[in-house]
Amino acid sequence: MICLAKRAGLLALVTLANTVFASEEIADQYPGSPLYSKPIEVIPNVWAAIGATAPPTYENSGHNNNLSFIVTDEGVVVINGGAAYVLAKALHEEIGSVTNQPVRLIINENGQGHAMLGNAYWAEQGVTILAHEDAAHEFEEYGPQILESMKRYNREKSEGTTLTSPTETFSDRKIIEMGQTRIEVLYLGPAHSPGDVSVWLPQQRLVIAGDMAFHERMLPIFENTMTAGWLETWDNAFEPLNATYVIPGHGHPTNMDQVRRYTRDYLVYLRGKIGAHLDAGGDLADAYYVDQSPYASLDTFEELATKNAGRVYEQMEFE
Repeated sequence: MICLAKRAGLLALVTLANTVFASEEIADQYPGSPLYSKPIEVIPNVWAAIGATAPPTYENSGHNNNLSFIVTDEGVVVINGGAAYVLAKALHEEIGSVTNQPVRLIINENGQGHAMLGNAYWAEQGVTILAHEDAAHEFEEYGPQILESMKRYNREKSEGTTLTSPTETFSDRKIIEMGQTRIEVLYLGPAHSPGDVSVWLPQQRLVIAGDMAFHERMLPIFENTMTAGWLETWDNAFEPLNATYVIPGHGHPTNMDQVRRYTRDYLVYLRGKIGAHLDAGGDLADAYYVDQSPYASLDTFEELATKNAGRVYEQMEFE
């Protein structure tokens, strides 16, 4: 177990990283590698290659989410297959530079491209690929268009990427005992997208939250993102984990206070603004422009704020 002083020091370091290095204006932090950034050791034996907080581009090779891995005395568990074959391969090379343990398992945090498109590389290595059943279904249904979208921005960097589904699925939770490490893969309930899972390390009090939690970039609300359900899942299942460390789906490692402020509190704020707009008889055209200025400092605010408002209006209109 990590001592309290060391915990405090580690958390101070990742908080400093949040302050200094989170900017969607930085095109690439790791020249010479397809990865956007070199993996960092968040706490002992838990690593993360932090993706760009910008949309996926040729410059960041689609690495705009976090690719994490857990080193145990019986093998390595990787969270997210990556947005392309080239990213999965690059991550594998980085893993080889820090441990001789083989990769035993890939966990796809959801059915989006940056979680699953790199599965083809890992399947070639004979590694088991795990996902929630809803995420696997999402990828089966939308995989072809997700792949074509990646090819358009990644061009030659998309070579080798083929659609490869998870080899194992689950519906509620999957408990993995690997050596002395207990890993809990949890479907906590509706959140950002179908089949979103979080990876909980109870011994370390660390959660690899996936898209349950955001803080440096604005969270996107999709057509199938049910914000009321996301809030219920947060309050009833995610918050009670009481994690000391949080590796979000996007952005640097942080703590519960930060992700609560920019995920749960943002959803409450936006739903409050849209609710007041509806009560005043406002229409969809004006809903796009409700005040979201308290969150204007977040990366991707300009790309997402108006879309988020419109989708919340469409949901709340019929709640």
